[in-house]
Amino acid sequence: MSLDLERAAEGFATSTDWTVGLEEEFSLLDPDTLDLVPRFEELRDAATATDPVLAESISGELICSEIEIRSGRGTDLADALARQRDVRRRLFDLAAGRGLLLGSTGTHPLADYRLQRNIDTEHYRRVVDGLQYVARRNNTFSLHVHVGVRGADRAIRVCDRLRPVLPTLLALSANSTGVDGLDSGLHSARTQTFTKSFPRCGIPDAFGTWDAYAQYIDLLTRTRSIVEYTQVWWSVRPHFSFGTVEVRICDAQATAGESDALAALITACVAQAARDEDEGRPHADLPGRLLEENLWRAIRFGMDGRQIDLQRLDEEPAAAAVQRLLSWTAPVRAELGIDPVLAALNGAQRQRRALDAGTPLEEVFATSVQETRQTYAQEVPAR
Repeated sequence: MSLDLERAAEGFATSTDWTVGLEEEFSLLDPDTLDLVPRFEELRDAATATDPVLAESISGELICSEIEIRSGRGTDLADALARQRDVRRRLFDLAAGRGLLLGSTGTHPLADYRLQRNIDTEHYRRVVDGLQYVARRNNTFSLHVHVGVRGADRAIRVCDRLRPVLPTLLALSANSTGVDGLDSGLHSARTQTFTKSFPRCGIPDAFGTWDAYAQYIDLLTRTRSIVEYTQVWWSVRPHFSFGTVEVRICDAQATAGESDALAALITACVAQAARDEDEGRPHADLPGRLLEENLWRAIRFGMDGRQIDLQRLDEEPAAAAVQRLLSWTAPVRAELGIDPVLAALNGAQRQRRALDAGTPLEEVFATSVQETRQTYAQEVPAR
């Protein structure tokens, strides 16, 4: 990928507000054991031969037992969701026809990362060669949401305004309690495995302007720290190719409804941050040390925990932080017709309650896989 920063800025100048693109990552599973199986290339080749729509929408990720589907650029959230629902149905039909199940949790709770084969592409060969154990250890699955934002400076300032929101979005999306065959005691083991290990990851600094961000990318390039801008893995970042603000903080979701609701809320957060920027609403660039406290609380306790209200400097239940997000985004949600339906208990909460009641981790994961099959596989085709 090019690191032509001038061209990237031009891409934001011609971007369209509130276009939406969705990316969902699934694990490829043996239907008998629910272990990971390295069959991405098989699914890719089968899609290429039988379903050109699906073939255009799937991508490989770090390990061969993972597959990503992409909606492409939707004109708005509703269009992106319709596209993604169609692609989901096609993928689940293809996988079922080839004797595979698909999982959608932030980690595979049982698999041995040491046994996973990395995908053979130039990009991921570079990642594994550069990061070694850090990359090999990262068997994780997530949901990414792209929202079009016009103007490079505006996109950077939207990213800045979203920094305090990220821990709440993580708490809401937490869906990975198990890792390495163990109950981790966390709500988002994916975040601990990926975000806390990869370089240039997690909640970024506030940059303020495109020039400041471009200087940072230029420094990394000149010092041979990166060769692709996507090697900056921040939990929110401007995406050079698409002219979008990309939110990357969320675990993959066990059910299609939860994934759709998160996509809706994230779209509203990006749009509201842009509206606030346009209207000159006050905004403080909070220090990373405070945001990190909330990030850890989201990792450890998710929606069962408490967040720090960084305006009042006092604790509140995570549910209250989510309600503040809903209140904050109410104006733009009304404008855009966005009404996310949030689950009473998220994936991690359902898992934790089962684990705490003595249900074996294997059974907890099997239940999640069943939820995934029953919701994602039953999507109605786009019309």
